[in-house]
Amino acid sequence: MRVILIYDIATENQEDQNRLSAVRKIARRYLHHIQKSVFEGDITPSRLERLKKEIMQIVDRKRDSVILYILRDDVKLRREILTDTDDPLDTFI
Repeated sequence: MRVILIYDIATENQEDQNRLSAVRKIARRYLHHIQKSVFEGDITPSRLERLKKEIMQIVDRKRDSVILYILRDDVKLRREILTDTDDPLDTFI
């Protein structure tokens, strides 16, 4: 399945900054870093559950926001990059 993960972590103090860094590190283990707080990629259901569990152990449920868009395998995702930037998912050299 294809997943898009978006998060917004409160960053008012050093503890918040540490939480932001931890969430980013977890997301990078499972998905491609697209931009700032956006990650995307294909993932198995079991890895998705692990990702969610790890992130929820870190975030502050009252102050942080985490959103997952989950697309079934039979849904074709169409991505358009409107700027002249490189596609972060392009692995061709």
